[in-house]
Amino acid sequence: MEKMIYAIIASDSNLNGLNVILKGMHGIMGSTLYTLSHSNISIAVSDFNPSGSPLDKAVALDFAGVIEHLSHSLTLLPVRFGTILESDEMISRLLEQNYNAFVENLKNVEEKSEYGLKVVWDHEKEREKIRIRTEAEEVTAEDYFATSSIHTNYLLEKIKQHRFEDALLKYVEDLVEEITQNLAQINPECKFRKMGSRSIIIDAVFLIDNKKREEFISAVEKLQKTHGDLHFLLSGPWPPYSFTGISIS
Repeated sequence: MEKMIYAIIASDSNLNGLNVILKGMHGIMGSTLYTLSHSNISIAVSDFNPSGSPLDKAVALDFAGVIEHLSHSLTLLPVRFGTILESDEMISRLLEQNYNAFVENLKNVEEKSEYGLKVVWDHEKEREKIRIRTEAEEVTAEDYFATSSIHTNYLLEKIKQHRFEDALLKYVEDLVEEITQNLAQINPECKFRKMGSRSIIIDAVFLIDNKKREEFISAVEKLQKTHGDLHFLLSGPWPPYSFTGISIS
């Protein structure tokens, strides 16, 4: 029977404690969870019947629930939903072959949690503000062309559009820099995605030391007060999905 993988876990020598945590828990579709171990790391798995229910949203939520529960008391690396291997033997080889990488990444996320931060704006309103500021800096054909032609106005409009796009990008980059500077004392590992949609101009994830959670939340609240025209939407704490540093295929 195939095997569904949930997470790589820092088990040290406390395998009995790990088994106590797993006792009574169920994986997707009511399956029994168990572990396979190599040295001081383990991997949480369950049997998976591919002819059973499809891997739909409900199953994905059950999968995430298992990882969430385990993360409350264990250092772990979440595995992508739908990661399936053919046998326990293959999983054991996976642990042995990737042991050093797994240990290194487990050390990186130890006593840390992931937080998400989305910065949302009023797309039309805020872009118009930037456009007005850009157009206030008057640009004429004489600034760029020695002589006029039938193409001058067209090219001038292209230049103005380019200046607007540069100003828009600079606005977002300046905001990322401000966020980074405000979190400098916390020194989180972070990843930023800029302009991911019309309404979300920054979509970021942070790996935060658990002892600095309140400091991090306070820093985000301060940013919100500074930027009343934006909405800083914070979520977490989560297991470190974005900071596993590994890929299992």
